[in-house]
Amino acid sequence: MALITRTRSRFDALVHGCHTRLDALQPLAQLAARLYVAQVFFASGLTKLRDWDTTLALFESEYQVPLLPPELAAWAGTAGELVLPVLLVLGLFGRFGALGLSVLNIVAVLSLADIAPAALQQHQFWGSLLLALLLWGPGQWSVDAWLAARGVTRRA
Repeated sequence: MALITRTRSRFDALVHGCHTRLDALQPLAQLAARLYVAQVFFASGLTKLRDWDTTLALFESEYQVPLLPPELAAWAGTAGELVLPVLLVLGLFGRFGALGLSVLNIVAVLSLADIAPAALQQHQFWGSLLLALLLWGPGQWSVDAWLAARGVTRRA
């Protein structure tokens, strides 16, 4: 019986140690997810801004954004791709940024009549990262967490 108790105790200590080490990596993982997704969307916004005539042409002919006129959809999408990633990088209103980029991601997939499988996989990957940030927040290394620690907001 003593052997079983000792073995169980060692196993529990091992599991606890693993959990502690993995928990310590969470802020880094959340920051990495924020930075990765933000750079993808921000680069897309810059591309649209650099060649606005092509952007408008694509929204008029290729992208079938529901409910919005093409020019308004182009402006809204570009603005979202430029502003929301900044919020995500800072972790300021992190869940709002993740939600907004999730909407842009979903609209991008739905607005393309024929999306390549590789492109769809990319969107699914970005969506998974955004969903994690939406559910668990931007993490300890964020302005949201800094504000929460000072009692400015309820939680990060």
